[in-house]
Amino acid sequence: MNKDRIFEFFRRLAEDNPAPQTELEYGNAYQLLVAVALSAQATDVGVNKATRALFRKVDTPQAMLDLGEEGLKEHIKTIGLFNSKARNVMALSRILVEEHGGQVPDNREALTRLPGVGRKTANVVLNCWFGQETFAVDTHIFRVSNRTGMARGKTPEQVEAKLEKRVPQPFRRDSHHWMILHGRYVCKARTPECWRCKVVDLCSFRKKVLEPPKGRVAESKAD
Repeated sequence: MNKDRIFEFFRRLAEDNPAPQTELEYGNAYQLLVAVALSAQATDVGVNKATRALFRKVDTPQAMLDLGEEGLKEHIKTIGLFNSKARNVMALSRILVEEHGGQVPDNREALTRLPGVGRKTANVVLNCWFGQETFAVDTHIFRVSNRTGMARGKTPEQVEAKLEKRVPQPFRRDSHHWMILHGRYVCKARTPECWRCKVVDLCSFRKKVLEPPKGRVAESKAD
């Protein structure tokens, strides 16, 4: 996919959704950090169900410490790997209180030093809360980048590096939202819904699914 195609790819997605946002629910930087940390190997829908009641009680690292690990587990026990995630959330909350005055840092190096916070989680927080132009390569972005030919790579790091070089302005800040939503709802893993894709003509994927499987027409119209 050349520069002109990449520009047109994002232009069309931006035209369809001018202000894309993460589907995780949060009220401040700390709640966003916790939500993203909990979302590893879990769906945003599942995380939101678990955090709605939690975030009514907890909106600061100190409030999380006051709740305690067992209290946190009760709220997030429906999420996969909740035991280890609870330990990490408590540990990162303690570090935020002791080393950052209870505030979420606005740089990747400090964020990735927090327990359970990898590069992808840090990039989401930097982008969604601090407005930085980062590329948080999750499974959807990895798939869309490789499938379309926009940024092929064998690892998320390789894909991120190529996106960093290839995604043009004025789309850089919101590009990862458009790609996540596109991968989640259209360019799906098992059966990409190319028949209703707004950028199908720009895509390099050779096995395009140009007609919906039988029984899928009604579902696709409802999406």
